[in-house]
Amino acid sequence: MVMRLVCCLLLLSVMPSWAATKLEASVNKNPVLAGEFFMLNISVDDTVRGEQPDTSALLKDFVVGPTSLSSRTNVINGSINKQTTWSVKLMTRAEGEYTIPAFSVAGLTSQPINLKVSKRDVDADKNNDIFLKTSLSNNSLFVQEAGVYTIKLYLAKELLDGSLSTPSMEDAQLTQLGKQTESYELVDGKRYLVITREYLIQPQKSGVYTIAGPAFQGRVQQNYRQLEVSALGDEQQIEIKPIPSNYKGAWLPSELVNLDEQWQPEDNTVEVGTPITRTITLTALGVTKEQLPEIAMPAIDGIRSYPDEKENNNAVRDGRVVSQQTASYALLPQRAGTYTLPEIKLPWYNTKTNRISYATIPERTITVIPSSTSANPPVENNQQNIANSHSPQNTNADIINSQSVQTQSETPIWLIVIAVLGYILWIATIVFYWLTCSTKNAKKHMPLSNSVVTHPRLNKLKVIAKTQDVKAFYNELNNYAILRTNKNTGAIDELCRGINNEELNNYVTQLQTQLYGNRTTDTDLNAIIKILEKYHTQALESQQAVLKDLYH
Repeated sequence: MVMRLVCCLLLLSVMPSWAATKLEASVNKNPVLAGEFFMLNISVDDTVRGEQPDTSALLKDFVVGPTSLSSRTNVINGSINKQTTWSVKLMTRAEGEYTIPAFSVAGLTSQPINLKVSKRDVDADKNNDIFLKTSLSNNSLFVQEAGVYTIKLYLAKELLDGSLSTPSMEDAQLTQLGKQTESYELVDGKRYLVITREYLIQPQKSGVYTIAGPAFQGRVQQNYRQLEVSALGDEQQIEIKPIPSNYKGAWLPSELVNLDEQWQPEDNTVEVGTPITRTITLTALGVTKEQLPEIAMPAIDGIRSYPDEKENNNAVRDGRVVSQQTASYALLPQRAGTYTLPEIKLPWYNTKTNRISYATIPERTITVIPSSTSANPPVENNQQNIANSHSPQNTNADIINSQSVQTQSETPIWLIVIAVLGYILWIATIVFYWLTCSTKNAKKHMPLSNSVVTHPRLNKLKVIAKTQDVKAFYNELNNYAILRTNKNTGAIDELCRGINNEELNNYVTQLQTQLYGNRTTDTDLNAIIKILEKYHTQALESQQAVLKDLYH
């Protein structure tokens, strides 16, 4: 028996491969309901590798799912049967007569299939265990005006798995907003799990368009059985209106646009050098955050302006997109005076009234006074004294007083000679002291011996490294870095940048991971000490070289 089986296998291995002779295409349902998924199978009576039928022609009339491939070989009474099958899930949205085209594989061609699609009963969906609802925030939008398209999937049975297709619309961008949400609703006394998805619609061209409804295909649990279910959402008609020809400037279609500002401090009187923070907030309804225009801060002579980073956000409120831009500016008055900040005016198109509107921030006047902390010399008194000295109305008594002051200021010659000699002796003493100190410093800063002078903190690190206390080592390393860099925050990072050693950077990263990360790593603490000792020695040698050049 065994020998017979071996011979049979050898015979099969030397037999030539069978050539394909027949290609068939079939569907598992005909007719089908609109919105119902069905399976298209394309089979050939041979093993085919590296080739598959082209299903792109189906995209015109059907929603096309992924293609799966299966192959099998049967040996019955010495007869060999081979088969390769491609399976594709299809669904069409509308009733009618359709033709599934012919396919070609391995030089063979299948026959086309006539498919009948029946209308799906809308009322029957309400009694089903699964159905879809779609809605649109506004059925009429302007070009580039943002709308919200909402999909709700209702499930009355336990969902095992499934997929929900993305809605589509020509000449528009559809982007899902956030993550899907889950809730529960009662419909005609029946409890449903409701899965909600929201999509942002941004039309790019004017005209009348159709948003193709989404399709759902999945499996639910019913008693002890698994059932395949499907649902189709309704199509939505939408009108896209063009940009009005009389509109000028950056196109901003919205139902509401608002400009607001905040000042810190709020007082309109400030001192020179006192920073002012001006925050401008732009809020618009029905546009995306990318559509918000830049708000320019006009330059003011005498006040410097330093812009901060702008922050743009958007959210959905009551089915509408709300976008907001926040821009902050630091204003620094340079000199005293009265300054008027001009009005900020932003044009936008009101989609409710169909005319141009303006969002404004009114002009604001601030008074800058001299700083109370600056030392101002008594300029007026000095100028008044100078003016009085040159006044032609000076009396003879003033002239006499001036002459008496000049007489009193005369100094005897012998006193001047003694003062000059005293200064000469004082300078000679300073020169002698400087030469003496230079000699002592030269001896003091003579080059060190070959033995390494270790920093006390490094010695402490060596002691801690023996205990393998990683936290204590890191704290002591931070203390050493503070002494070396004179920085209380970020000292270790600054030390690593100063040493500029890749190996030290890696060790410090491992040490921080060991302290604060979830992974367990062992850091070579002694290696860190060796690198620091080397850096410390090089720093000492560099200092010695400088001193040697100074005293020789």
